This record gives sequence, structure tokens and C-alpha cells, in this order.
Amino acid sequence: MYHERFAHFLYAKEEKTVIVLPNKISNFIRTLDIKTITDKSCSIAITQFGLSRKLELWQPANLVYKELQQLSREKNQVIQERVRCMNQLHAEKTQALPNSRTIKRLTERISLLKKQEKEINEDMLAQVKKSPEATRGVNLLSSIPGIGKSTAIAVLAETNGFELIRNKKQLVSYAGLDIREKQSGTSIKGKPRISKKGNKNIRKTLHFPAMTAVKMNKNHQDLFQRITEKTGIKMKGLVAVQRKLLELMYILFKNKTFYFSKPQSLYSCAPSNWDCKDTNSF
Repeated sequence: MYHERFAHFLYAKEEKTVIVLPNKISNFIRTLDIKTITDKSCSIAITQFGLSRKLELWQPANLVYKELQQLSREKNQVIQERVRCMNQLHAEKTQALPNSRTIKRLTERISLLKKQEKEINEDMLAQVKKSPEATRGVNLLSSIPGIGKSTAIAVLAETNGFELIRNKKQLVSYAGLDIREKQSGTSIKGKPRISKKGNKNIRKTLHFPAMTAVKMNKNHQDLFQRITEKTGIKMKGLVAVQRKLLELMYILFKNKTFYFSKPQSLYSCAPSNWDCKDTNSF
């Protein structure tokens, strides 16, 4: 986050700007024959990295999606704090000698957090209405069983409307839902795991929708059961459903189609019918 102000400054000055994750530079430096790490040697390595790679120029995010991203993340923080307060309230009430003033303060805090969450939802809807593209995207994504307006907004905001996503594989990697496996011969065989090296907010956003999708969608239910029976771990089944939901949202958005469970899985929607769904509720 701290780099964004500088990036915007350079962009305003019409300077070509590229943003690269620090671990990519670190891994590149390890491949070089550099014995002493100094500011000068790192600068040279970064220059070599830029010259040897075909890097994409940085572009500022859509203002509507940027605002929605901030609101979505703020909402997650409010929800986490509210859940924490509710747990504290429950623990206080179950004590042998509960403190009435503590209970009162926790109750008031929970009410305030609920009010703030409602205000954030209203702000998010107001932002969505400012952009026809965002409105259409929310309509498309929320047509998937288990995906609500709030989840659709969060995914669009975190991906800037899938602006820089070229394919499903890149999207899955961006969300940190790609599989990592370490294997060498017969002696080293690690368990397959998701990398978790991507956008954690997307993974967090898709957790509960995946649970809902397993109950509401036969295809996702079958996928969940197949992975669970194979691995014996329910969480792996849920992660697989999260990945499928994310890929499906990307396909619907790019193809401008709504999701229908029957008789076909996808139904083409003409541009004139983009706004045929309500966006006034979460």
C-alpha cells in the first residue's frame, strides 16, 4: 500500500512505472553471482531484472473499483471486530459473576459495529451505481448460487474488474489458490498445498460462499464430495469449490453471461439486458 502514492506521482508525471513483488527480485538476485549485498549491487540487480524481463507498465486502478476495494476491506475488519466482541460477550455472560457494565459496553459496541456495517453496505451500493460496468459485473457474478452482491463486489474490487487477468490460471495464482507440490525422485514427496502467495482478501471472501455453494449447487456439491472422499479433508474440498467459483466468475464476466443451473449452465445475455437484475440489496 505504501508504494501507491509514489506510483501515482510518477504516473501523473507521465513516467513509465513498473511494480514488481519483492520476492521476485529476491529470487532473481539469488541466481546472480553476488557475494556482497549493498544498495549499489541491489540497484544493479534490479536493473538487470528489468532489462531481462518483459514487464507490464503499471496503470492506476479504476476509481470506482479502488473505492469499492477500500470499503470491502473496511467491512471485513468491522465484521471481524463484531464477531470478536460477540465472542467476548458470550464469554462474559457465561461467567459465574458477569460484570454488568462490561456486558453493557460490549452490547453497545456490537450495535455500533452493526450500524457501521450497514453504512458501508450503503456506500458500496452507491459506488456500484456510479459505474455501469460495475453494476453489470455485480449482476453477472451474483447470478451464481452462493455468490451474493457483497462477494461479487469484493472480487471485482480486488481484481480491478479482472482488468489485468488474461486467463483462469493467472487468476487462480493471483488469489493464492494455485497448487504447490514439492517432489524429487522417491525420497521427497511433499503434500500438495495451495500457495497462499496471492490476494488473501479474495480467499477470505470466497470461504463462506463456497460453503453455501456446496449446499445449493449440485456440481459444486459433487466436486466437494469427490475431493473430500479422495483426501479425507473437508477443507481441501472447500478450497476446490472456491477455485471453481472464482474461475466461473471470471468466465461469466468475460463472456457477459448469466449463470443458470438448468437446462444449461450458462445463458447468453444481450447487452441491452445487462441491468435486468436488482443491485439494491446484499
